[in-house]
Amino acid sequence: MALKIYYHPASTTCRPIMLFAREQKVDAEFVLVDLFTGEHMQEAYARKNPNKLVPLLEDGDFRLTESSAILKYLADLSNSPAYPKDLKRRAKVNEMMDWINTQVCRDFAYGFVYPQIFPFHDRGDEAVQKATLAWNGERARKWLQVLDRDLLGSRKFLCGDELTIADYFGACFVALGEITRSDFSAFPNVSAWLGRMKQLPSWKPVFEAIDGYAASMKDKQFASL
Repeated sequence: MALKIYYHPASTTCRPIMLFAREQKVDAEFVLVDLFTGEHMQEAYARKNPNKLVPLLEDGDFRLTESSAILKYLADLSNSPAYPKDLKRRAKVNEMMDWINTQVCRDFAYGFVYPQIFPFHDRGDEAVQKATLAWNGERARKWLQVLDRDLLGSRKFLCGDELTIADYFGACFVALGEITRSDFSAFPNVSAWLGRMKQLPSWKPVFEAIDGYAASMKDKQFASL
């Protein structure tokens, strides 16, 4: 049975998988789940993924529902050097992916960007929305400073001079800031790293859908970093 990945290109958690699969030529069937018509909420999909979210990997009767875990599985399945076999190098990749998930995803993506770009993440009350953006914006700046100064520094990529799945994962979340027209010039190492990731041949086609969505909001006012 073919390896299947259920996805939507507007989903931030799907784009790292799409990017990695294209770059590494992973043999998988990508199955579109239409989030905008609520397909992910229907019983047929919920039976596969009770979270009612994307992505979902299905390899025969084996399933994974978390983006980070799916990336690791695909990297091992394809024997990719982007997920080192050496115990300590692999542990650093795992650490960086956990850091992105714990810090950047929580405060920057879900707390600062999503409430501004997705109506279902809006807090519904002007005062609450303003406080949410202020709180998470301050925390996001702190994490970007840590990323710029301590985690990247003079390195080309998150774990050294070699591209790893941590970069695929992290860059897709950091790039969200561009939708809200955030300025990363105060974080030159982050800007340089993101620029290197954008040079990947698959970056533009993978980001086409979300870039189009961002263009549709060109007249909207955003809180930016």
